[in-house]
Amino acid sequence: MDTHTLQLVTQYDGGRFSGWQRQLDARTVQGEIEAVLAQITGQHIAVAGAGRTDSGVHATGQVASIKVPARWTPQAIRRALNAMLPDDVWIAEAHRMAPEFHARFSAMARRYSYLVGTDEAARSPFRRRYEWAIRRPLGPDALAGETEALLGEHIFKAFAKARTAPAGDDHRCTVQYARWKPREGGWEFEIEANRFLHHMVRFLVGTMIDVGLGRRPRGTIARLLTATDNLDTSSIAPAHALTLRAVRYPAALYLCTD
Repeated sequence: MDTHTLQLVTQYDGGRFSGWQRQLDARTVQGEIEAVLAQITGQHIAVAGAGRTDSGVHATGQVASIKVPARWTPQAIRRALNAMLPDDVWIAEAHRMAPEFHARFSAMARRYSYLVGTDEAARSPFRRRYEWAIRRPLGPDALAGETEALLGEHIFKAFAKARTAPAGDDHRCTVQYARWKPREGGWEFEIEANRFLHHMVRFLVGTMIDVGLGRRPRGTIARLLTATDNLDTSSIAPAHALTLRAVRYPAALYLCTD
């Protein structure tokens, strides 16, 4: 049977999911999409994601790759999926890709954002689902200084969950963009890198918040980037305020979109 490769730009509210990756005894985004694909195509189709978001983490730009029978155009598969997927998952875009495209291995960069609320209204039920309610002012100069230290290539062993990377992995990542931006009622942290380690963004945010609150000295991020473990790193920030925003790929991998 002739098949072709498609890209699915996927959005989901992670609050009721045990993360992206398929699990036997828990509800996951990958599991939901594969179940619907089996119903509409009559066969099991593996769904590969660009990243394994943790339980509670959201996405507005998660990317998945699938190989489906050639009769399924990108827009036909998108319409069929959206008609049957639960209301906390939505396929925003579908594209025809080069045969070698893989959502994870073809990625050039991923971008995440993290929302922090510093005003009283951050505890509102309409905000606390997607923000970490600090309800205390943060020092903008302190945040900017810690963020600047992240740019470039570094070893992020201090900001990764221990023993989750493959054996021999040097924990080296290249951060192309990182910034704290003021927003109404708080702050948004944005970061883009060629790769991310397990819990990396949440470890970074937790540590920078401690600096911004005056609990840790300025220069903490730069110092921890030379550490060989995460024993002196602040506690990880909550998952519910983290969102995978976008994944970038080489333009040459995109073919015509139906």
